[in-house]
Amino acid sequence: MKTAILGASGYGGGELVRLIDAHPVFETSYLGAHSQAGEVLGTVHPHLDQPARELKPLTSELPGIDLAFIALPHGASAEIGVALSAAGIKVVDLGSDFRLDSNDRYRQAYGADHPHPETLVEWVYGLPELFGGAIRGAQRVAAPGCYPTASLLAIVPLVQAGLIGEGVVIDAMSGVSGAGRALRADLLYGAVDEGVRAYAVGRHRHRPEIEMALEAAVEQQLQLRFTPHLVPMQRGILATCTAPAARATSGDEVQAVLRDFAADKPFVAVLDEPPQTRWVVGSNRALLAGYHDPHTDSVIVMCVIDNLVKGAAGQAIQAANLMMGLDETAGLP
Repeated sequence: MKTAILGASGYGGGELVRLIDAHPVFETSYLGAHSQAGEVLGTVHPHLDQPARELKPLTSELPGIDLAFIALPHGASAEIGVALSAAGIKVVDLGSDFRLDSNDRYRQAYGADHPHPETLVEWVYGLPELFGGAIRGAQRVAAPGCYPTASLLAIVPLVQAGLIGEGVVIDAMSGVSGAGRALRADLLYGAVDEGVRAYAVGRHRHRPEIEMALEAAVEQQLQLRFTPHLVPMQRGILATCTAPAARATSGDEVQAVLRDFAADKPFVAVLDEPPQTRWVVGSNRALLAGYHDPHTDSVIVMCVIDNLVKGAAGQAIQAANLMMGLDETAGLP
């Protein structure tokens, strides 16, 4: 199956190239980029340039392409995603332009109206562990953000089991690659090294996304308290989610609920110790661990993922596998 990667020069795009190069069915037929168009892939991803491959201009005219991945910054996917869809090409968007299901939610997250609000309902939210049935055979899929992926995999099974409800607090940490490849003074080595900082406190754009997906998965509205932190590492997400216990429970029950959830999900595993981000680097895995704190009668669950794989490129390929009728694990480590 011939695929196009639009935004191949970014971190997520590079991971897509790496994974599709090893995929048993997909092959990369078009690599599109903006500022790097005309260069070879090795200019930005030296480890992937075997043989030398040209970065071509971004375009929505891709004859012969079965599937397109869009790996562009926020705001850059909307027009090209609509055009690709109109051309009958199946699309997976790794960006944020189509993740929210209404213009009201989009405005809440991004402070402006969506340029094509009527198209939002046409996109399936692409978290396979929760919405695999809707993704299978879909034409348009919006891959979730990295923070929402880790948070939802931790929270949803506990809400479904009635162990937690209101009062969920998400304390999440991310490596700097989650901010993309653009040059920014606050992401330079000297600004990040040997420090941890919170950002977008009380206003991060992923909170509305998490609440939307949670509502769709458990059929109830929950308000979340979400605070992201930037840590001095290249890649990885750790989400620690805490909530008052909704009924009498124990640590064993929390772990049992998580294991039941993970039983039929090939990329989700439950550990008996707090997971570390280094354990998932380069893989599409999500590692969970749950606890009950009897002192405060709270439930605590942690999830780690690689933000560039399960939080971006790997998740997009997992969704694409389902869209194309393949096993969801095809080509994924």
